[in-house]
Formats: sequence, structure tokens, C-alpha cells
Amino acid sequence: MAPHPVTQAIIDLSAGACGGIACVFSGQPFDTAKVKMQTFPGLYRSFVHCFVSVYKQVGLRGLYQGTTPALIANIAENAVLFMSYGFCQNVVRFVSGVARGTELSDIQKACSGSVASIFSSLALCPTELVKCRLQAMHEMEASGKIASGQKSTVWSVVRNVLRTNGPLGFYQGLTTTIVREVPGYFCFFGGYELSRSMFAHHMGRDKEHIGVVPLMFSGGFGGACLWLVVYPIDCVKSRIQVLSLAGKQEGFLKTLMGILRNEGVAPLYSGLTPTMIRTFPANGALFLAYEVSRKAMMQQFDH
Repeated sequence: MAPHPVTQAIIDLSAGACGGIACVFSGQPFDTAKVKMQTFPGLYRSFVHCFVSVYKQVGLRGLYQGTTPALIANIAENAVLFMSYGFCQNVVRFVSGVARGTELSDIQKACSGSVASIFSSLALCPTELVKCRLQAMHEMEASGKIASGQKSTVWSVVRNVLRTNGPLGFYQGLTTTIVREVPGYFCFFGGYELSRSMFAHHMGRDKEHIGVVPLMFSGGFGGACLWLVVYPIDCVKSRIQVLSLAGKQEGFLKTLMGILRNEGVAPLYSGLTPTMIRTFPANGALFLAYEVSRKAMMQQFDH
């Protein structure tokens, strides 16, 4: 028996939150390297050079800078994303004229994920702004863009945003986040479902029983599809969110054109290596935690 829609929403929300926690702990150092390389592409030759430099400067904790807001960001984003994903699948069923509970095609699931990402962007943008600023604080001080000796804690960054820009300051980069998420999550869910379908077809069983390794690979493949498509947009978002510490930044298009005019195309892909390395363990862990916790909660209602 299918759970009540409200119960279903709570299950999806909780499973998404579990996935978010697993994603952060398995990928945070790579995410820190990504943000630093995106914002200051001239400072680091490679992601290994970035890792070593950060470790020498501030030790291992430097690679876990921004973990608290990253946890909040990922829990908020994935909880809202997967709850909205379930809701958007019902909307797609309604629009397609199929019965509730009918299995959707991979493309229909990709469309559901794409629409769901608009809702998750609203939860993600403020926490990601704080995370990115924390991750790049050292470089902002070293480059003289902000005064040195500033406290780099979650609360000091939050206070700074509120004092400088008010509550709406947390939504700097929102347009860019939505521009990134909508095509990104089409590829994310599309890649994930397509990979699961191919494993299921190859193994001669249904998608729910392909096993842990194919499931984690499918999650990583979905993540790789997302980042390959949206990486330059994410780079512009990181620039806007970090450099707005030093004063008001231009919008998405002006920032993008400025980077292309002054620095060329290459900086838009700075930090892609640690992102692609991170995507398999992080997104594999995300989908594994999501699917396992969701299945466990759904079984409570099958009796």
C-alpha cells in the first residue's frame, strides 16, 4: 500500500537529507579545492598543488573549511530536491495522463529532476554563498581584496552578509544557481536513471535490485553528466559569491563576459579535475544513502 502523500513527502525529505550528509563527508576536500581554483585560477597550477598549498598554509582543517555550511547546504538542497522530485514526478504523470504510481521513463524522470531543482536552489543559494566565502577567505585576504585578519567562522560570514547587504544578500548568485541547476539536474537524474536502466538490462533484473556497486556508479555517472554540462556556470557563480565580499558584483552575463574577455575560456574550467574525481564517491554515496534509507522507510508502510 502506498503511503499517504504527506508521509511520502517526509520519507523523500528524510532520505534526501541522509544522501546530503553522505555526499559532504565523502567529497568536501575536493569541493574546497574546486572553489579555490574557480575563484583564483592563477594561484594554483593543479588540484594537487592546491591541496598541498592549503595543507602547508593551514593544515588539514583548511580542506574541510566550510564543512558546516556545506552540510547545511547539502541537507537542505537534497531534502528539498528529493521531496520536490517525488512531487514533480506526480505532476509529470498528471500532465502525461498516466495513473499515479506508474513508472516513468528515464527522460520523464530527468524532466522531474530539472523542475525540482528550481525549488532546491532557493534552499541552496544562501548556504552555498557562506560555504564558498569561507573556502576562499584565505585567498581573498592574501590577494588584498579584503582586509586581513578577518574571522572566518560561519557566524562571522553570516553577520557580514546581513550587515553589508541585509537578508537578500544571501541570494547573491541565485539567478546563476538556477541557470546551473535546471540543465544540470536534467543531466543528473537522466544520467543516473539511464545508467541504472543499462545495468538492469545487462544483468536481467529490475532497477531496484542491481546491487550497491552499480547503484553507486550510476550516482557518480549522474554527477559527472551534471558537472560536464554546467561547470562554467558554476565557476561564474563561485566568482560572484566570493568576490562580492569585496563589493557589489556584476550579474551572471556581465561576469561571464568579463572572464571571457580578460582571461579567456580556460579559467571557466579551473578546478574541473577535483570536481570530476569527487563526483563518483560523493554522488555514489548520495544515491546509496538516499535509496537505502528511502527503501527502509517505505518498507515500514508495506506491511
